[in-house]
Amino acid sequence: MTEGAIFDILRQALWIAVTISAPLLGVALVAGVVVGLFQALTSIQEMTLTFVPKVGAMLVVFWVSMSFMTSTLVSFFTDAIIPQIEGG
Repeated sequence: MTEGAIFDILRQALWIAVTISAPLLGVALVAGVVVGLFQALTSIQEMTLTFVPKVGAMLVVFWVSMSFMTSTLVSFFTDAIIPQIEGG
């Protein structure tokens, strides 16, 4: 296996990590901004108010996008990693 092949697989793996984590991070960002605005408007400074909605929204999005994440990872391993292990 050459250096170029290793860098190519690493680049693909990092891009897949970004693709898989984007829905969760996007929802966490939106939920945090919404809760932050709500806290600023109502002057409520409760720590659990920021944590619980974010975790709940992230769990829902994770549950909905789990099949996408699984199929993306499986296709990466079957198309890129396993052929390199086999020597192809």
